Amino acid sequence: MTTAQARQAIGAYGEEVAARHLAGLGMSVLERNWRCGEGEIDIVLRDGATLVVCEVKTRTSTVAGTPHEAITDVKLERLKRLGERWAAERDVRPDGIRIDLVAVLRPRQGPAVVEHVPGLA
Repeated sequence: MTTAQARQAIGAYGEEVAARHLAGLGMSVLERNWRCGEGEIDIVLRDGATLVVCEVKTRTSTVAGTPHEAITDVKLERLKRLGERWAAERDVRPDGIRIDLVAVLRPRQGPAVVEHVPGLA
């Protein structure tokens, strides 16, 4: 397996863990890996009347930084625009759009550690 394939597999694993975790909190998964010319949303969910745009960051260690450090103000603004575009294309009118982060730490041994940070924006 190449490095790129390994990264892709880790990312897919993290997104699956995140989707299950969020569904377990009562959210409804509407779409995964939605793409357009401006970028991608990892997971689109509904939490009551709120549309949730979820960014998933999966790491095998924190040597290169925490998942939280990968979320910049520029990234948050782009995710907000993507959420608005997703809603417009689907003719969905949520009460609001929230940006969440799910950080998944997948150590070499033991279970994954999942942290959900709601409302980054």
